[in-house]
Amino acid sequence: MLGLFACKEKTKPTDKFNANAPISVDIAIAATQVVDKVIEVNGSVVASEFVDIRPESNGRIVFLQIPEGKMVTAGTVLAKLNDADLQAQLQKIKVQLELAIINEKRNLKLVQAKGINQSDYDISLQQVNGLKADMAYTQSLIDKTVIKAPFTGQMGLRQVSLGANINTASTIVTLQKVDQLKVDFTLPEIYQNYIKVGKKVTVESIANPGVKMTATIAAIEPQIIATSRNIKVRANLQGKLLPGAYTKVILGENQQKPSILVPSNIIIPDSKVKQLVVVREGKAKFINVETGYRTAAGVEITSGVKVGDSLIVAGMLFVRDGSDLKIGKTLPLVDIIK
Repeated sequence: MLGLFACKEKTKPTDKFNANAPISVDIAIAATQVVDKVIEVNGSVVASEFVDIRPESNGRIVFLQIPEGKMVTAGTVLAKLNDADLQAQLQKIKVQLELAIINEKRNLKLVQAKGINQSDYDISLQQVNGLKADMAYTQSLIDKTVIKAPFTGQMGLRQVSLGANINTASTIVTLQKVDQLKVDFTLPEIYQNYIKVGKKVTVESIANPGVKMTATIAAIEPQIIATSRNIKVRANLQGKLLPGAYTKVILGENQQKPSILVPSNIIIPDSKVKQLVVVREGKAKFINVETGYRTAAGVEITSGVKVGDSLIVAGMLFVRDGSDLKIGKTLPLVDIIK
C-alpha cells in the first residue's frame, strides 16, 4: 500500500502587540473663554396663600354658599353646620345662670348682714362663674359650626353639597390668594453662588413660550435637600399665571468671568473624583479636577487644570497613567466644545 503523508507547513508566528509603543492621541490646549453663564431650572407657580377649607366640627350642612371661581373677602360665611342641639344647650345654661346670679346677689346681702357664712356665699359665686365658663365654651362650639373665609382670595370648586354630613377631614372648597404669586424652584448646590435674597431672575411660562416675567428671590431654604443635593428657593413673581403652572427659571451671573471649558466627553467620572488626562513630558498624566458650570457640550473646570495644559481629546481608550504618547493633531478647544 502506498501511504500518503500530508506535510504541514510551519506557520509564521504573528507579531505581538508592542505594549511599549507610543499611543497616538489628539490634544487641545487649555485656554480661558468668556462664557455667558446662564442657569436654567424648572419652577412651579404657587399662590402666596393657599388653604383647604375644612370644618372644625362634625355635622350636617344647613347653609352653603360657595361662589366657585369668584373672589370673596375675609370673613365671608361660606357654610354653616346644624347647631340646634348646641343652641338648646346654650339656652339652658343662660336660664341656669340667671337663677345663679339672683342667688349670688341674695347671698351677698346675707353675708354682709352676717346672716350666712362666707363659705356659703363663695359657693354661690362659684356657681355663677362656672355657668359663665360653660356658656363661653358652648358658644365657642357654636362658632365652630360657622365656616368663614380666612382671607380674601379666589374660590376653587365646591366639594360638598347642601345637607351632606361632613367631618373635620372633609374639604369643602379651596381658597387661594392669586393677586400675589410666587415661584418655587430648586437648583444644584454647586450653583448656590448664583442666588441671593433680592436678586432678580427671569421666569418663562411653558404654556406661553417667549413670554418672560421677572421674579425677585424672597427666601432660600437654609438646609440643602440631602436626597438630591439641591437648594430650594422661593421668588415673588411679577406677572399673572395660574398657580401650579410649570415654568422655566433663568439665572445668570452678575459678572462674567473668564473660565476654562472642556468637552464633557473627555472627563472621566469616578465614584469619588473626576479626572482629565493631560500630556506631561510626552507621557499621559491623570489629574483630579473639580467642575462647575455646564453648557450643552462643555464643562467648566474650576480646579486641576491651568491655562496652557495639553488635554487629550481623542485616542484616550488605550491610554494609561504614564503611557508614552505620540501627538497627532492639535485641535482648537473652542471648536470642539461648540
